[in-house]
Amino acid sequence: MARTPDVLLVASGDLRESANKVCWPAQLQMEQAIAAAVARQGRKLVRAHPVDPARGHGFIASQREGIDVFNSIKPDAPLIVAEAVWQYSQHVLPGLIFHRGPILTVANWSGQWPGLVGMLNLNGSLKKAGVPFSTLWSESFADDWFNRNLSTWLRTGRVKHRTTHVAPIARIALPARFANLGDKLADSLRTRKAILGVFDEGCMGMYNAIIPDELLAPLGVFKERLSQSALYAATMQVPDHEARAAYDWFIKKGMRFNFGPNAETDLTEDQVLTQCRMYVAALRIADEFGCDAIGIQYQQGLKDCLPASDLVEGTLNDSVRPPVRSLRTGKVINDAKPLTHFNEADECAGLDGLLTNHVHHALNQPVENTLHDLRWADRDQSETTDDYVWVFEISGAVPASHFARGWKDATGERQPPMYFRLGGSTIKGISKPGEIVWSRIFVQNNRLHMDIGRARAIELPLAETQRRWDSTTPQWPIMHAVLYGTSRDQMMARHSANHIQVAYADSAAQADACAYTKAAMAHSLGINVSFCGTRAAGKPWPAK
Repeated sequence: MARTPDVLLVASGDLRESANKVCWPAQLQMEQAIAAAVARQGRKLVRAHPVDPARGHGFIASQREGIDVFNSIKPDAPLIVAEAVWQYSQHVLPGLIFHRGPILTVANWSGQWPGLVGMLNLNGSLKKAGVPFSTLWSESFADDWFNRNLSTWLRTGRVKHRTTHVAPIARIALPARFANLGDKLADSLRTRKAILGVFDEGCMGMYNAIIPDELLAPLGVFKERLSQSALYAATMQVPDHEARAAYDWFIKKGMRFNFGPNAETDLTEDQVLTQCRMYVAALRIADEFGCDAIGIQYQQGLKDCLPASDLVEGTLNDSVRPPVRSLRTGKVINDAKPLTHFNEADECAGLDGLLTNHVHHALNQPVENTLHDLRWADRDQSETTDDYVWVFEISGAVPASHFARGWKDATGERQPPMYFRLGGSTIKGISKPGEIVWSRIFVQNNRLHMDIGRARAIELPLAETQRRWDSTTPQWPIMHAVLYGTSRDQMMARHSANHIQVAYADSAAQADACAYTKAAMAHSLGINVSFCGTRAAGKPWPAK
């Protein structure tokens, strides 16, 4: 009788060794729990690459290393990709593309480092690359749901999740007013065209965040490929008085910066002044190239030259921000309007932000929008609400208009040293209660897709908010989000990215209007649109 093959495990990590070392204990704990779960099914889990004592971790930490690891793996072997941390998908994607055996991505249900975000990025990348895979998640890896599905995967090589919360736009009866407006906005975009300024593609190996040019062009959207080197050079040329003027603007508006004496671990005024220079430089480069939106990669390369760009990014996405004059015209650039910024050069978020801006402007709704990491979710331990509450938490900054008192509720804290050696301020705060539209554009089967749904941001007691910050990253802004008609497992099974786009509306009815119109605009542009969940109070989307 043929021997049952071992189940192999690989673990993709960060490119930053400082992060890999800090996060390794959580990864090791998760791997031990998965190994025990596999053993309960009568199988053996074997690491496909060793732990390196000299480096202090067992992660695959580069694309080259990943290719070498996969060269030693039997291509038909059952394979688990286990992630308790943020990871760079490029480290394992080349090997997974050529792997013929069943693939299972697994993450721990924890906000700590964050494995859920890393797994969702890998899942989105695998979908874009057309690689078949299954996916699971668990808090303990001892629960019935996880073990039942693991058993199915070990027997059949596949796990399917119910996604009955998803309805293609063809099944939705769009109100004529919003359908017509969406068509009109789509025609306008195709006619007038738009430019996404991309400061270096492929942030942190996010293959899923790169839209091929041939998919963008039919929409009337094109890329201006810019360089972070040019941004660095322009930042260094901004005079002191302009940086100081932007800094003074923040202080006057009520933002508080938590400064300390040690630049290696604390936020300093010099770091913030450099970020203010970058803010001026980014706006002027966007103005020079006529960009409708820009995305700064800000990771590998720029982080070694400048403080993190988060203060810049969140500020650009707000209508209320320091004025900067064009060197060409002398006029204030995008006066009293956001310059849409897509964090981590996520082009799917950039396109989404562009559409959101058009739709919300046309409907006279708040135009400020941002992506967040779909970081984690948990029951409210304060028992203020019975709803399951998600932690939406972007890695540094949101537009201050998302806070109840705007800039007065914004706090600047230093980015964690293990990610950003040169520091830089975040825009930390708690997103205000209100109705929101969430969405995500992604690439699958060489087509653009959009999932769109409704939710509300809620208020939680400060102690519960702090618990959630302490369970994730306390330097970053947080939104307490309750999804309408979409469970935790449905969201994880369907969502095709680590990022989720959010925008407020003035009421539930206005949020529905924004969702209808954006869906209609995207559909008219040729994007494959699906509605997820329900409207407020469990109201279904109207069916044809």
